[in-house]
Amino acid sequence: MNDRKPNILLITADQLRYDCIGSSGKYPVHTPHLDRLAEQSTLFSQAYSHIPVCSPARQSMLHGKRPETFGALWNYNAFLPVGCLQPSQYTWTAALAENGYKSAFLGKWGVNPEQDPTAFGFISYVSESDYAAFRKSRYPDVVYTNGFMGETNPIPLEDTETHWFAERAIETMGKLNEGGEPWHIALHFAEPHLPCRPAGRFADMYDAANVPEWDGFGETFRNKPYIQRQQLLSWGIEDYGWEDWAPIVARYYGIISQLDEAIGKVLSALERSGAAEHTVVVFTADHGDMCGSHRMMDKHYILYDDVVHVPFIVRQPGGRRAGTASSELVYNLLDLGPTLLELAGVDSGDKAQFHGKSLLPLLSGEADVASVTWRDAVVASYNGQQFGLFTQRMIRTSAWKYVWNLTDLDELYNMERDPAELDNLIGQAELEELVTGLRRRLYDQLKTDGDPAVNNEWTRRQLLTGAIVATRVQE
Repeated sequence: MNDRKPNILLITADQLRYDCIGSSGKYPVHTPHLDRLAEQSTLFSQAYSHIPVCSPARQSMLHGKRPETFGALWNYNAFLPVGCLQPSQYTWTAALAENGYKSAFLGKWGVNPEQDPTAFGFISYVSESDYAAFRKSRYPDVVYTNGFMGETNPIPLEDTETHWFAERAIETMGKLNEGGEPWHIALHFAEPHLPCRPAGRFADMYDAANVPEWDGFGETFRNKPYIQRQQLLSWGIEDYGWEDWAPIVARYYGIISQLDEAIGKVLSALERSGAAEHTVVVFTADHGDMCGSHRMMDKHYILYDDVVHVPFIVRQPGGRRAGTASSELVYNLLDLGPTLLELAGVDSGDKAQFHGKSLLPLLSGEADVASVTWRDAVVASYNGQQFGLFTQRMIRTSAWKYVWNLTDLDELYNMERDPAELDNLIGQAELEELVTGLRRRLYDQLKTDGDPAVNNEWTRRQLLTGAIVATRVQE
């Protein structure tokens, strides 16, 4: 029997939609390396980010709790000062280090503005600043001029950020393989976060004329919270038609395919090293991106599936459960810590510290047994960002989504009949009992997890007594 602890290779993308990888079967984005990984893995088709904002999501991923419980309400470099995860607080990465793992961090951080990953259990750190210094020294005359809308990157493909970090990850893997201890590599790409700047053959890989409209592009904002229409004005995109969005989406596709190639290089190096047979490989994203869906951009002030539904792929050592799919509702970030600790054979201590739970029943096939139950709803949150504060909480079942907007109109979507979330059904009399049940379930989960949104009588009254304006039609 092999008692060796598995290596862990965690790869994340930033702002990658679930429907923009090939295995989703939805939009025409070419991702052959991720598709191959999915064929070798368990693919979670209903994985959800619990908060679609970069820094809080990344802090929660390491800590295992919802960000509202430790003050990480939004990115710490935007708007009002806000709390963040501290080295003195629990992280599963530190737990791995305490149990013999050598861990390396490469790429986007966003966890603490003063402490880098070496304060959280990692022995080395290759940062975005390291890449910026490389680019400046090699290509000092490169200037980008199109802002958040993106443009072609003139830098040779091999020196772009995606491929530079892939090479650094390969070098790191080689060094860690020499040590003999189990290792954990966290490779956090900044792509496809806007602005998208694909390079080389990826710059014109997709013809804007052939990019299909998002299903949600037909948004009218009728019976929707005011903040959604306001977002168009805040970004200056209120007059954008699909002819304006299509080139932006084409660049989004292009940088995703470029990212896929970089990931393929890392996975190929893992295979060549001989370590793949005893390495857990995880691929996911912190959240998605609107990129023109609902006529909006980025990820703020909404909890549409465009930003909370994410790719999530887990490959186990030795090809266990390869090519399987799970349609259970899972948290890609909150469930990650307890899952990796269990796969690594590391005792997590008091499991109540996690707001997620281990995915081992799903990864092992135990959840196929009728006696094993799984969650039937997920909850996500939003608290505000650079345009101001706007508090939201969402509960999503397989069939319904209810969004509690604490200072505006609530939202209710039939996810089976209206997966694009265009028709807000809140206020319909025949759905009152359904909404009451969803509000109660949302309250119970928020209360269990210690969310401050339900800690006063006024907000409790909204959820528990339905003291909410039912409907408002915007023409």
